Amino acid sequence: MSSNPVSHRSAAMGRSPDAAEHGDRYRSLFDQSGMCIANLDLGLRVTDVNRFFSRQFGRSVQDLRGRGFCDVLHPSVHGKVRDQLTRLREGGRSRFAEQVVALGAGEGTFVGELVGVGVRGGAGRVTGLMALVQPEDAEGVPPAVSGKRVLLSPVDARILEGVATGESTVQLAAKLFLSRGGIEYHVTTLLRMLKVTNRPALVSKGYSMGILSLGHWPPRVRPEYIRSS
Repeated sequence: MSSNPVSHRSAAMGRSPDAAEHGDRYRSLFDQSGMCIANLDLGLRVTDVNRFFSRQFGRSVQDLRGRGFCDVLHPSVHGKVRDQLTRLREGGRSRFAEQVVALGAGEGTFVGELVGVGVRGGAGRVTGLMALVQPEDAEGVPPAVSGKRVLLSPVDARILEGVATGESTVQLAAKLFLSRGGIEYHVTTLLRMLKVTNRPALVSKGYSMGILSLGHWPPRVRPEYIRSS
């Protein structure tokens, strides 16, 4: 009679052969996918990461375990990511995707897409969360990294700061004494300049390129990125 190593191993661990095989497949995906993957508990703390995540974020697996997931993201995206993860935890949705600014190796930052997925147990309840981070391709190296610096007009700099603060078109128009159409024109110019398609991505790219200063609130464009008049 043939022996099944998966059956013996699963019996010793108190799992069915199907559960053991599923677990082995998951572990293989976790370790070999090439994606940055982190498992989170319901407190939004990291329980495990794969080697790709550890390498991209410049921290050891041991250092990441037990850390709040938002700790590895830039403060500018904490609120929206925490809201998305909370909705995922509460079963309000099964997944989400957000563009984020993350804290990489050393003092660096990078832009990437964060996909959150709810992990459900046998009763259909969410028992944990999975976070997958896909950094932007190297082909899209920001001008600041390639040696060419983006220079903004003083008005564009003030508008980028306002967008990063969360101000609406109406609020920006009143503050800068421009029409709403004028604000939208400048925002469109910024979107084209930074090669993004919406305001959240504009803010993320601004931080990634170093145009917006880290650790400042309200957000500020660094002086060296403002064109002298």
